[in-house]
Amino acid sequence: MEPLVIGTVALYVVLLLLVVFVVATVVKSVRIVPQASAVIIERLGRYSRTLDAGLHFLVPFIDKPRATVDLREQVVSFPPQPVITSDNLVVSIDSVIYFQPTDPKAATYEIANYIQGIEQLTVTTLRNVVGSLDLEQTLTSRDQINGQLRGVLDEATGRWGVRVNRVELKAIDPPASVQDSMEKQMRAERDRRAAILNAEGVKQSQILTAEGDKQSSVLRAEGQAQAAILEAQGRSRAIVEVFAAIHRGNPTPSLLAYQYLQTLPQIAQGDANKVWIVPSELNDALKGVGDVLGRRDGGGHDDEPHEVDVEGVGGDLDAPTLEDPGEALRRAREEAQGATREAADSESATRRGRRVPDSGGDV
Repeated sequence: MEPLVIGTVALYVVLLLLVVFVVATVVKSVRIVPQASAVIIERLGRYSRTLDAGLHFLVPFIDKPRATVDLREQVVSFPPQPVITSDNLVVSIDSVIYFQPTDPKAATYEIANYIQGIEQLTVTTLRNVVGSLDLEQTLTSRDQINGQLRGVLDEATGRWGVRVNRVELKAIDPPASVQDSMEKQMRAERDRRAAILNAEGVKQSQILTAEGDKQSSVLRAEGQAQAAILEAQGRSRAIVEVFAAIHRGNPTPSLLAYQYLQTLPQIAQGDANKVWIVPSELNDALKGVGDVLGRRDGGGHDDEPHEVDVEGVGGDLDAPTLEDPGEALRRAREEAQGATREAADSESATRRGRRVPDSGGDV
């Protein structure tokens, strides 16, 4: 009984091992490759073929996958590298490489680690390129450095089955002392530009202010000239209107004599007047006033004073209000006597009641 049980267990174990072997063989014979990937297959230790994306069948225990290569573009950022420029300054440069494997077989068999190879090649090439440039050229020639790096890397990595698409310099950091000097220089340059802009602004402001003052002066002068012209024209027109009104009114000699006498007191005004100039026309004025007063007192003439017709002077002119001729003559005589007394006190040679000659004289 016991040998039968042992044989049954052994049979089950064999069958189980056989199933496991069959499953393992099937798994090893089927290979699914994802998109944008390539699998290198070796048969008995030698390169057999490259599997692209899709389902593939392998010979179990004979075909063996060697490596899986990612065919997508890859980005690798390398740590900062110290580089010496031509003017003996050490700068730290960060670089970024964009590359893509194009030949999976070459990338697998031509170099052990193409990423490490690209990094070391980038460092050496960067030192050669930057070593021929000074600090200012290094800071301002990024495109030139990128182009030279890309050319050297693309030529060297071509046999590795890798294509370098782009090379970028992330940062170029000069020494701290050089950075401080550069900041001072930039600050001084900015201050200089600010001073220049401020001076130009002040200059432009002064120019505009001067132009404004000039235009204001010109306009003010033109306004004053225009005002003077208008005032002169107004005075001229007023004189013409007065002159025409006097002629249209046809004034009598008595009215002219009366107005003449009214202006005489203005001549004697002032405390400093010691000499009174009496014009020769005073006799004629007094004679006309005397005639008027004589006619008024009963000399056979009209009792009413002669009225001046002012209706024809102008529609908008009012008739003048005339002072009494007798009162005006009395007041004029009193002012004339006072002036005469003052002149007699100052000049003892002047005789009282001296007749004024026709050509005029001093009293």
